[in-house]
Amino acid sequence: MSADRPLEEVVVEAAFAPLLGKESQPFCRLANTLRSSPPGPWPKGLFQRLAHEANRLESFLDDHGARFNRNFALTRELVASTRWLSLAGFSLSHLAARFDTYGLAQTLSGEEQERLRSALEAGRAFLRDGIEQLLQRQREDFERLLVGWDPGLISPDHASLSAVRRRLPRNLGQEEPADDSQRIAEIASKYLAACTMLEGLEIRAVPDPVTRRRRLAAVCKEEQARVYEATVHNLQSTYDTHIKNTVVEAQDDRLPRLRGLLSAALHLLETVTVLAHFVERHESEVRGESTGQTIAAIVDGDQVRRLMLNELLVWADLLMQRGRATAEDLLPNYIELRELRVELPPSLKLHARPAALIVNIVAHHGTPVEFEIGGHRCNAGSILEILIGVGSHPEARQFVFRGDIHPLNDIGLLFESNLGEDGLGNLPPALQYLRER
Repeated sequence: MSADRPLEEVVVEAAFAPLLGKESQPFCRLANTLRSSPPGPWPKGLFQRLAHEANRLESFLDDHGARFNRNFALTRELVASTRWLSLAGFSLSHLAARFDTYGLAQTLSGEEQERLRSALEAGRAFLRDGIEQLLQRQREDFERLLVGWDPGLISPDHASLSAVRRRLPRNLGQEEPADDSQRIAEIASKYLAACTMLEGLEIRAVPDPVTRRRRLAAVCKEEQARVYEATVHNLQSTYDTHIKNTVVEAQDDRLPRLRGLLSAALHLLETVTVLAHFVERHESEVRGESTGQTIAAIVDGDQVRRLMLNELLVWADLLMQRGRATAEDLLPNYIELRELRVELPPSLKLHARPAALIVNIVAHHGTPVEFEIGGHRCNAGSILEILIGVGSHPEARQFVFRGDIHPLNDIGLLFESNLGEDGLGNLPPALQYLRER
C-alpha cells in the first residue's frame, strides 16, 4: 500500500517551463495574430478573446505560485497587465460599437459626437499599442526562461467569444416597488443622485501630469472608481430588470434615451476602474520594484491617467449630466406629489432610532422626500440631515414631508404607530419591511 501523496509539490523552474509552454499555446497564437493584424483599433471581439486567454493563463501561473517566484513573477505580471488592458479595450470597443444603439445622437451635438468617437478611437489605439508592447516583452521573457513560444496563428473564426454573459439581476438589498410608475420614479430619482455624485467630483481635464496625478488620487482611487461604476451599474440593472422591453418603455421615448446615457457612462466608468487598478497595481510598494518598473517602462502611467481623467471621466460625467433634465422631467409624470403634515406627540422625541425608520421608508420607495421643520428643509433620506434639522429646532413639534404619495403614506403610518417606539413588532403590516431591514 503506497503512502499518501503530499498536498503540495515543488516544481523546479526547468520542469515548469515546458508545462507553461504547452498551456500558453492559445495565448501565444492569439498574440501572434493580433500583432500581425492591420493598423487601427482592434474590434471588441479581439479584446474580449485576449482578456479570456490572459485570464486563463494567469490562473495557471497563480496555481503554480508564479507570483512568488523570482523567475516567473514578471511573466505572471505581464500576463495580468495584458488582461487588464484588454478588459479596458473591450469596454471602450463595446461603447464604440453601440454608439448609435444608445441613441447618443439625440443628446450630443454633431461636434460632440465626433469628439467622443475620436476619444474612443484614440483610447482603443493607445490600449492596443500598450498591449502589443506587453506581448512583445512577454515573448522576450519566454525566451529568457526557455519557454517555447508557439509561432502559430488562430483562425479568424475563433478570434472572439460570441456567447452573451447571463447573470441574475443586481438587486441585493433592493425592495420591490409596487408598480411601473414607482419603478420609473425610483430610477429617475437614483439617476439624479448619481448625477449629483459625479458633479460633486468637479471633474475636468487637467493638462499637467503632476496635477492630474494628484487630482485622480483625491477623487478616483480604485476603491472610489468601483463605487462610481457600481452606482451606475446597479441603476442600469434595475432598469433592465423592470423597464426594458416593457409596454411602458415603448410608450415613453425618454426612458430608452435615459438608459442609453446610463449604459454609455457605465462602459466609460468600467474602463476607469480597470485602469485605476492597473496603475495602482504597479505603483504599490507591495509589488516587486523591478517588476513594477518593467511594466511602467512599457505602459506610461501618466498617459493612462490622462486617458482616465481627461477623456473617460470627463465624458462619463458629461453623458450623465445630459440626462439630468430627462430624469427631472420624468419624475412629475410618474410620482403623485403630496404634502404630509404631522405633529409629534408630547411623549415622543424624533431621535436617531425613529429618524432611521423614516430614512428606511424613503430608501424602500426610492423616491425623494423633503423634510421641513421650523422652516428648515432637508432630505428625508439622510439621517444626518434629519437629526441636524431636529437639533436646530428642539422645540418644534410639527413636521412637513413633501414627496410621492407612497412613502408619505408610510411615514404617516409610522407617526400613527408612535414612531415604532412601542416595538417594531407592533408596526402595521404595511410597514413589515421595516422589521426586515
